Parts: sequence; structure tokens; C-alpha cells
Amino acid sequence: MLRELHTELGIPADYGLDGQKPVYDEAVELVDVGPNLVGRMQRLTPETAASWQEMLTAARVDGIALMIVSGFRDFEYQASLIRKKINAGQALNEILVVNAAPGFSEHHTGRAVDIASPGTRPLTEEFERSEAFAWLERNAADYGFSMTYPRDNPEGFIYEPWHWAKPA
Repeated sequence: MLRELHTELGIPADYGLDGQKPVYDEAVELVDVGPNLVGRMQRLTPETAASWQEMLTAARVDGIALMIVSGFRDFEYQASLIRKKINAGQALNEILVVNAAPGFSEHHTGRAVDIASPGTRPLTEEFERSEAFAWLERNAADYGFSMTYPRDNPEGFIYEPWHWAKPA
């Protein structure tokens, strides 16, 4: 399935072969954790969902609002994100530093969340100047989360201060 999606999207055959981008399986057991900013229900693995809820509660107690933008994504949904950008005229090499090819996204694991907060545009570096980001830097590790794509990350993705994941 991945090979067919990659061929359709024009993903280079050597994508990920440098060993910098891990391949991920799709999570099987998922639970609903609430709707995202546009009302689409988001799902995470049960363990990650429990940690996410604990972190949300702790942040709320500290006066910080965390909102989920994206949780689990299957291979096809990841492909649809790339298709949409290709159809909008974006170059594939530019897309692949923002969106991982299907099979290479941490979102497939059900252990990654993209986070937003009121007053900042979602999925932008602006998030790093928010109180929510500062709170996450101080507290996310207590719930098992870390920011996966810091500046100059080895995977070659853009800096994503909004993307936090819980290792397996």
C-alpha cells in the first residue's frame, strides 16, 4: 500500500533511506480524545490519550488552554494532505519538509499531537511565543511528551514547536 501511495504522489524511491526518517506502523487501538479546532474528532492510543488528558487538566489548572489540532493520521489521510498541496501547485520537495510521506509520520503511531492555543495561529512558529509553549517546555516531559522537531532536527523537517509526541 505504501509503495503505491508513494508512486502516486511522486515520492522519490529513496525517501527515508538515509536512515534519518523512521518508518511507522499505523496504530491499531485508538480512543477519541475530543474534536480539533474544526470539529473533527481526534484519536490517540489509550496510554497517550490518558497522558494527554492529564496534561490538559494540569495546564488548565495553571490557566493554560491547550487545544489539539491533529492526533492520529492513517496513511491515506497523510497522502490526502500531500495531494491537496500538490493540487494547489506546491512543489513536492517543499511539501516533504512540512509533511512526512505516508509511513513516515509520527501521527501514524497515535502518540503524536499537534497543539494550538488561543491567540496564536495554529501550526506556525508563532506558537513558540505563547504561554502554552512555555508551559509545555516546563511540564510536557512530566506527562511523557517531548517536542520532536526542534530547529535543525535530523529528520530534516521544519521546526515544529506545536508537534509533541510520546515515545513508545
